[in-house]
Parts: sequence; C-alpha cells; structure tokens
Amino acid sequence: MLSAMTSISHRYCPCLRLLEGHLSLSFSLSMREMKQIHAHAITHGLARFAFVSSKILAFCSLSQRGDLRYAETLFSHMPLPTLFDFNSMITAFSRHSQLQKSSSLFPKMLNDGVRPNSRTFTALAKACLTLSFLQQVHVHITKTGNLFDVYLVSSVVSAYSKHGAIRAARRVFDESSHKNVACWTSLVTGYCNCGLISEARSLFDAIPQRNDVSYSAMVSGYVRNGYFREGLDLFRELKSCASVRPNNSLLVSVLNACATVGAFEEGRWIHSYVDENVLEYELELGTALIDFYAKCGCVEAAEQVFDSMKVKDVTTWSAMILGLAINGKNHMALEVFARMEKVGPKPNSVTFIGVLSACNHKDLFGDARRLFGYMSEKYGIVPSIEHYGCVVDVLARSGRTKEALTFIKSMPKEPDGAIWGSLLNGCLLHGHVELGHKVGRYLVEFEPRHSGRYVLLANVYASMGRWEGVFEMRKLMRQRGVPAVCAWSFIEIDQTIHKFAVDDKGCSYSGEIYQVLNHLGKKLEDYSVAKDLF
Repeated sequence: MLSAMTSISHRYCPCLRLLEGHLSLSFSLSMREMKQIHAHAITHGLARFAFVSSKILAFCSLSQRGDLRYAETLFSHMPLPTLFDFNSMITAFSRHSQLQKSSSLFPKMLNDGVRPNSRTFTALAKACLTLSFLQQVHVHITKTGNLFDVYLVSSVVSAYSKHGAIRAARRVFDESSHKNVACWTSLVTGYCNCGLISEARSLFDAIPQRNDVSYSAMVSGYVRNGYFREGLDLFRELKSCASVRPNNSLLVSVLNACATVGAFEEGRWIHSYVDENVLEYELELGTALIDFYAKCGCVEAAEQVFDSMKVKDVTTWSAMILGLAINGKNHMALEVFARMEKVGPKPNSVTFIGVLSACNHKDLFGDARRLFGYMSEKYGIVPSIEHYGCVVDVLARSGRTKEALTFIKSMPKEPDGAIWGSLLNGCLLHGHVELGHKVGRYLVEFEPRHSGRYVLLANVYASMGRWEGVFEMRKLMRQRGVPAVCAWSFIEIDQTIHKFAVDDKGCSYSGEIYQVLNHLGKKLEDYSVAKDLF
C-alpha cells in the first residue's frame, strides 16, 4: 500500500514527498504551505492513507507553525484515528492548556479500541484536571505494564505531587524498579511544593547522580519556602562540582535568594558567570538580575542589564520601574514608564504599582491620583487593593492624611490592614495625633493578631506623651496573646550572611554598630531638613 501511495504521490503531487519520512515538526513549512499539501492530498485521493493524514495532523497540532483549530477539525473528520493521531491531539491540547479536551480523548480512544502506550499516558498525566481522573489513568498504566518507562514514572510522580497527593507520588516512586534522575527530581520538586523541605533534602542527597535540573529543583524549593541561606549554601556546593553547570532556572532562583538576603557578592558572581560564558540575558534571567541589583541598591548595574537585554517584556519594564522607585530615583522611574508607553509592551497592573510608588516624592505626590485614574481610563486596568494602598501611602507620607482618609472612604472595596497602617504611619510621621489615635484604635481591633499595629499605636501615644497609653498597648498584647514579631535584616560580609533583629545586641560588635547607626540617623535627619523632604 505504501509503495502504491508513493508512486501516486510522485506522479500527482511532488510536494507530498515531504511526508515520506522527511517531514519533521521543525521543518520550515508554513501553515499556508501545509494547507496546500493537504488540498493536494484530498484532490488526488491521498488523504485516505493514514501515513499522509497522520503526518499532516501532527504538523498542524504540534508544530510551532501549526494551527490547533485546523488540526482539531481534521481529527474530527478522521473515520478511524490511529494511536499516533490520538497521541498528537492529546499532547497538543495539553501543551495549549486545553486540559479538558485532552482528557476527553482518553475514553474516546478506549471506546474506539485503540490501545494507549507510554506516550499517551505521559501526555495524559500532565493533563489530569482532577485527582480522581489521575487515579483512573494510573490504574490503566498499571494494567498495561507501562510503569517500566522512566519518563512516564516521572510524569505520574509529578502529577500526583501537583495534586498534593505526595504519599501517592512516593508510592509510585518506590514501586518503580526503573528510575532515572528525572524521577528523583520530580519527587524532590513535589516535596518542596508541599513544604516538606527536610524530606526533599534527604531525597536529594540520595540521588545517585545529580544534574543541573535536580540542583535547580532543590535550590528553588529552598527559595520558595523561605530557606534562603540553605539555598545559597547548596549553590556554593554546586559551584565546586565540575561535572554540573548551573542552568538559567537555577541562576534565577539563586538571584531571588540573593536579592532577599542581600548576598551581593554571590549575585555579582552569577552576573560575571553569565558574561564569561557568553550567555544571553534571557527574559527571566535578565529580569532577575535587574531585581537583584535594584534590591541591593545598585541602580546603575540594574540599568546596564536592562539596556543590554535585546528583548524586554512587561515584567522586565515593571522590574526596572519599581527598582528605580524603591531607590529614590522617582523621576527616572516615571521617565522609563514614559519610554515604555512609546516603545515597550502595554503596561499591566504590576507596572502601575511601580509607577504609583514612584510618586512618593514631594514634587510628585500630586501625580499619584492622576496616574491612578489614568491607569483605568487608558488601559482599562481595574485597581487592586495594592494600587489603592500605593495612593494612600503617597498621600499619608506627604502629610495629606485627611485627603488620604477621604480616598479610603471612597474605595469600592474594603480597605485592608496595610492601607490603614499606611495612614497611621503618615499620622505618626507628621504629628497628626488626633487622627492617628482614631485610626490606631480601629486598627488594633481590625487586625488584633498583628503585633505591628499595637506598636504603631503605642508610638502615637508616646509622641503625645501619653505613657499610660503605651503601657495599655503592651498590656493588651499580653492579654490577647499577640506575639511580638521582630523585624530582621541580612547583610553579607566575606560571603557570610549575618542576620539582625530589632534591638539586637547579641553581636560582639553591637556597640560599634549602634554608634554608626546613630551617626547615620543624625546625618539622614540633617539631610531631610536641608532638602525639605517628607
């Protein structure tokens, strides 16, 4: 049959030679050319051959140049779809996040008498919307004896982990006699996603041969769960391992940890590594570098990375705007936003959090409300609680506390504790003790378990000289069993990260530290008075 089809294709449709084993999904065909091939196939009666129709379907469904809707129509007109056809469509729907359609093909496949294989189950495991459907798929996998496929085992372990069924994931892992590093890594990721960091590390240490992906899974797991120092320690271990090169995903996770704890030298090493290995500033990596440098106060370095990136998405622009805003480069932040509107992507809600934050300057606070309205009018962005919070913070810091209160009362949604806290902080900053007292009393009842609210109100009482009010707040905290949560910060010295808490005197250099801190406080106060800053 194939030889007959070949002779017909050569005689009537030369372009169909592409389908005789030479067509791959990476081939430089366009969808328009594929439709021409399909038309020729139909015209010359070649579409009835499974070889031809399956190749066309695979291209339309799986190629980057394909058309899933066209593939879906083609599949629906196939009288007897093959296993290859079902696998193409299940995989395609899964890749396009159309998981319901992907899952619905499985019962149709069984009804048509088509026996699934490991590729079918691998795609289905990624498409399971519910735990119950995943369990059904797992039963079929076991019945057909496909659990010998290591890639399928990895997919099932990952699927169970995503549904929070970590015990089931571990059972599949333990029952499999064939495991590769992907299987181990899937379970490590599952443990991390469930917050079981100790179990994840024990499993990671047991991996016979770790690679960059397994290191990335463990480091990113540490970072996502707030174990920043442990993540950095593991990264340093990786650097001494000559057989493993860090991938971009790993570098992004480490940069996030560096930005959080202020591990500047480690982050700068990553930047040097990227440059020395001639790696491109891909979107995620470049954006992570911008965020790292901005949070470490190195605005110029962040700008250099930003300018070096060939492609910038809305996240990249937003990171640069916010980075400038948090470092006091308010006017520059708004200039970057203006440039974004001209040559960049369409701003989103995150972009405007940076833009509104940039208005926290005595020359710009009047722009906050204008830009708040502009956000909705020009871009149709519905303000979130974070946007309202930014405006309240700007107004309160500038001393316009009554205007801030009016703005809060006009909100269409219930203001949260952070918004009331910003108003209270502004009252404390500008000595508006009467309003501060009212807001503070409301706030400690609104968030009775938040220790910071009691501290702020106590500070208001202290500024009024009402020490009985300060003692009352401390007593109320004890009566309500509110734990005093201490703020803390990190600093890196000689690749060692030091953690400091509020009123921390445990360090052997605490005397010298407080002496410098008091000196800096005096300098800052003098500078604020001289520059008329609020």
